[in-house]
Amino acid sequence: MATGEADETALAAKFGVMRKLLDERQWRVYLGSEANALGPGGIAAVARASGASRNTVSAGAAEARDPGALAALEPGRARKAGAGRPAAEERQPGLAQALDGLLEEGKRGDPMSEITWSILSLRDIAGRLGILGFPVSKDTVARMMRAGGWSLQGMSRVLEGTQHPDRDAQFRHISGRIGEYLASGDPVLSADGKKKEHLGAYYREGRSWRPAGSPVQVRDHDFKDRDGVRVVPYGLYDIAANRGFVSVGTSADTAAFAVNAVRLWWQEEGSFRYPGARRLLLTCDAGGSNDCRSRLWKDELAVLAEETGLVIEVCHFPPGTSKWNKIEHRLFCHITRTWRARPLMTVDDAVAGIAATVTAQGLKCHPARDDREYASGAGIADERARYLEDRVLDRAGFRGEWNYKVLPAPRLGPLPEPERRRERAGRVPAAVLNHPALTGLQAAELASLAARLQAPFEARLQLDYRIRFGPRHRGKNARGQHGNRLLDLTDHLLALRLRDHLNLPHQAIGSLLGTERTVIGRAVTLARELLEAARITPETSPPPASTPRTPDELLAYAADAGIPLTIPESRHTMPEGFRTRTTKPSATRPKRPTK
Repeated sequence: MATGEADETALAAKFGVMRKLLDERQWRVYLGSEANALGPGGIAAVARASGASRNTVSAGAAEARDPGALAALEPGRARKAGAGRPAAEERQPGLAQALDGLLEEGKRGDPMSEITWSILSLRDIAGRLGILGFPVSKDTVARMMRAGGWSLQGMSRVLEGTQHPDRDAQFRHISGRIGEYLASGDPVLSADGKKKEHLGAYYREGRSWRPAGSPVQVRDHDFKDRDGVRVVPYGLYDIAANRGFVSVGTSADTAAFAVNAVRLWWQEEGSFRYPGARRLLLTCDAGGSNDCRSRLWKDELAVLAEETGLVIEVCHFPPGTSKWNKIEHRLFCHITRTWRARPLMTVDDAVAGIAATVTAQGLKCHPARDDREYASGAGIADERARYLEDRVLDRAGFRGEWNYKVLPAPRLGPLPEPERRRERAGRVPAAVLNHPALTGLQAAELASLAARLQAPFEARLQLDYRIRFGPRHRGKNARGQHGNRLLDLTDHLLALRLRDHLNLPHQAIGSLLGTERTVIGRAVTLARELLEAARITPETSPPPASTPRTPDELLAYAADAGIPLTIPESRHTMPEGFRTRTTKPSATRPKRPTK
């Protein structure tokens, strides 16, 4: 019977529903049964309505009329055995062997292990097979490689470098210290520096929801501007409170910057969250701004411990194991997720992204801007480092270079015995100048003052050195400058007492100590400031009724007191007369001639 357009439309709707539910064999037989039901012209009508070929509908009609043909077909097969186009390896004998040869040539990896890979792409392999007389497509190559046990894979970051023999023991030590601090309610911070981020319209990994067709437009390359600004995040993760704190700076990632991040955390959060805390545990890696070998890191921690009154205990992870630090997978990964697909144009953008970092487990993060300038390459003098080791640092019995405490106050007791110094040529020995007739102090009293002022003296010298010279003068000693001779604390006190007791001018004192007049001026000022800051007023004898006015009078005065004083011959000559320079009144000062 004839089939109209309305009937074919109804068939098309029916076929659209049934096609999704049937496999190839069931679909073919179903179309054939519909064609048989329509009678003459049914095959053509069903082919038009379903979109299948007439041969498929005709074959299905024949199978539907012959129940025996359906029963003869093997279960699970849509076609008879041998139907379909033969595989490429069957049509082209030797193709599989040729493919194995190419894969062997492009194989990389350890020949003694199962970890191997091919450096050739599918198109390269298909092209080389065509040259060898086996024309195949890249899809055929992919199918044959999968059948041979190959698969497309990425890299897996699981291999570790050389392991320290005490790595596991250090992990157990850190875990034990964390457990003890958490049990007592004391703060535990996981600290580390995050990757520096350049500010500007630079591409960032990830995707974000936006209106269709309006992606964020960034630069087509990632070359950084020479004068561009970058942010330096240093993070702290409070393990007990599940809170993050990130100090965002724009200067250098130095030890001073890292310790200041801890200082900001304590001022803004820690002191309120742990009001009764008397100690703090820091876990960090062994390199970077918190390097376990850094003197500056320990010096800045000592200053912070003194400010806060906290015993700061530090536990470093062994080299190469920083990824085990909790801050890596508790805080930094979530900040990276917040920053994804979003260019950081300003420092405020970076800070806002950190503040918006939250998780379903309750993590919150507080950012803080640190706009201070930190000089790279600053060092610590050897004397300061020895003082920290002897008086401030308390190293653990196990791996003391990784595990140590920074005390808020120096340990009691006398300072370590100073090294015996050789007196420099061109100056009077300190033992000769340290006489009550010259200083107005007993010899033991001057030594006691030097011992009490040694620590603040070294700290002041280091601070002045950083301010005056900066990081570019690392090769110069922090206790002297240019070609001037060095003066220790005893020399500073001697210069002050010679000035106050005998009223000697700076040039005369400089000739006795073998240095310049300007150096003596700074030494006298520094010694006086140290005594005033420490609120020390030494008990001195009254100055002589008649102070020496010339070098000969100074030598005669010393001889009367039994002091074997001689004025050394050097380029620092003593003035013939000790006269204090006076300034004439402005009315009598001659006017400078005009041009």
